[in-house]
Amino acid sequence: MGAGCAHHEPVFDGRDPAFRRALLAVIAINAGMFLIEMPMGFVGASQALKADALDFLGDTATYAMSLAVIGSSIMVRSAAAMIKGISLSVMGLGVLGLALYRVFVLAEPAAPIMGSVAVAALVANLASVLILMRFRDGDSNVRSVWLCSRNDAIGNVAVLIAAGAVWLTGTRWPDLIVAGFMASLFLLNSVSIVRQAHGERQSARLISQPGE
Repeated sequence: MGAGCAHHEPVFDGRDPAFRRALLAVIAINAGMFLIEMPMGFVGASQALKADALDFLGDTATYAMSLAVIGSSIMVRSAAAMIKGISLSVMGLGVLGLALYRVFVLAEPAAPIMGSVAVAALVANLASVLILMRFRDGDSNVRSVWLCSRNDAIGNVAVLIAAGAVWLTGTRWPDLIVAGFMASLFLLNSVSIVRQAHGERQSARLISQPGE
């Protein structure tokens, strides 16, 4: 009996006031970083910073949606996941478009701006990871929030590497490579989320129609 209780302990649906407060905190952090990083991406002519800013915007929407569907039915949660996946795909295509456009606009990004903003973004994502770490073993909706922040921290390290490479080489290509890498992550995550949501919806339909 005790083993059964221990097994179900980590898999909660987020109906914990502490988790809701944690989500509100990371929503504020990510929204704030989008408002800081996107203008700096234009000032520094950095596609990688713009891509990372879009990632913060997407995370803000994702966390808000995760908060909204806590405790809802699987059909509602999977519909929310579909929306998240489609929005990630749109952002990924947008980042790719910006990166390809930059190929024909020979403007070298400002490495100091890239580096300083990327450090701030890394600190923000590490703060989000620490806030959410205690909830990393929850259900798929809960766990995805923590994984999202953890992966974003990895992306920030990539932007820092791009900033150093831009400064060393004096070219825009490292920035473009990182922007393309981040766009690919958007698209891959989008496909993964949509597939999982589709599978959840199919499972829910089968459960609701046991006689078929």
